[in-house]
Amino acid sequence: MATARKQQVSLIDTCYYHCISRCVRRAFLCGEDKVTGQSYEHRRSWVKDKLLALSKTFAIDVCAYALPM
Repeated sequence: MATARKQQVSLIDTCYYHCISRCVRRAFLCGEDKVTGQSYEHRRSWVKDKLLALSKTFAIDVCAYALPM
């Protein structure tokens, strides 16, 4: 059985957490799809803006982030 996030996160023990998310089925989030030639570069700024907005909403600090090329 999975453990609830509320029980997994302890700021006393660890103040930094590494979070990751990825696309499924080889879908493109950012960059250019080499198969279709379609560019998804405009999404890079969307992801950055949403990440920074959510950090304010949930009162967390983002120390670093990386977006795919």
